Amino acid sequence: MPAATEDSNRERDIKDENYLTVYIQHLEKKLRALETEKQIVEGERLRLKQELNILRSEIDLLREPPLIHATVIDILKDDGIRAIVKSSSGPDFVVALSRTVKPENIQAGMDVALNQGTFNIVEILPSNLDPFIKGMELIDNIPDITYDDIGGLDQQILEVRETVELPLLKPDLFKKIGITPPKGILFHGPPGTGKTLMAKVVAHETNATFIRVIGSELVQKFIGEGARYVREIFQLARKKAPTILFLDELDAIAAVRMEDSTSGDREVQRTLMQLLSELDGFDERGDVKFIGATNRIDILDPALLRAGRFDRIVEFPLPNLEARQMIFKIHMKPLNIGEQIDLKMLVQMTENATGADLKGICVEAGMFAIRRNADEILKDDFINAINKVMGIKNSSSSKLELYI
Repeated sequence: MPAATEDSNRERDIKDENYLTVYIQHLEKKLRALETEKQIVEGERLRLKQELNILRSEIDLLREPPLIHATVIDILKDDGIRAIVKSSSGPDFVVALSRTVKPENIQAGMDVALNQGTFNIVEILPSNLDPFIKGMELIDNIPDITYDDIGGLDQQILEVRETVELPLLKPDLFKKIGITPPKGILFHGPPGTGKTLMAKVVAHETNATFIRVIGSELVQKFIGEGARYVREIFQLARKKAPTILFLDELDAIAAVRMEDSTSGDREVQRTLMQLLSELDGFDERGDVKFIGATNRIDILDPALLRAGRFDRIVEFPLPNLEARQMIFKIHMKPLNIGEQIDLKMLVQMTENATGADLKGICVEAGMFAIRRNADEILKDDFINAINKVMGIKNSSSSKLELYI
């Protein structure tokens, strides 16, 4: 065979091998791409399968009959544990408990769900307290104020501690004497005399749950809403007992009832009647102490002031000379005072001032020192502060008398 022919055959064989190698590499690359695509498709199949199972579960839930809302009235313990419930549709039923509900968890007054077919209790529903009511409980940020921060109210402090703290700390004393501890105390007096401050001290000094309510918050637009709020507030207080319930600005809902009232007045009266019932009605209040505060005791309804609702009525008067001196000492303690201050002179210049006015005078004295770019408060700063605060106070009083 000629040499040229052999060379030509050799070249053709090499080309064929190269073509075959390239083709094999192409097939391997295509195979890897198909395997990757297979994994993607398999993952999509699993995702769709999970989604299908979720949809089937939702369909099963939608096919289940709805449950009936009811309230437990009483527990019957005879041959087995059963309960008397009042359904949302109206009638009362004697029902049994399903196996999913533990008998020891069922209590009178709680909300439950009933099976529509058998009327068995199948679930205990969460508390239906309004979020507005739940937010009234003071757990954090309790004011760091003690009885030492209150001046000139020794008698008031004694009565508050006897009414609020003593029954919580030493209930046996009342059992030995044979009396029921007082459960309600009313603070009354001019604005700025320390009523709310005293409540802050009680919140700090006791380990009981402290719930604060402002009277105007209970004045609602819709019929029955204010009464429902009062009912749920006391329900929360009994649940969290021992509890101290403080109602500030009591006159907003507790003014004396009139015959010629508008529809708005009648709604406020409904709220008042619910409050009267909760304070001293058929239902036991439990270990709940009630503190009310008002600037206008003269307009409160007489039914609210009787013993059994407010066992003690404590007046917070304008501080006298001795009381004003004590209040000045308390508020001047943290101040950086640069010279000897004649405290008696300041006390004599602040006749008819409230505790809030005296605190305002100390703050204003500090502001006058800052205005001078000074590091210390001087006598003239206090005099200027007294003239400013008492001038505003006397001007407001004169305008009020002129208006009246």
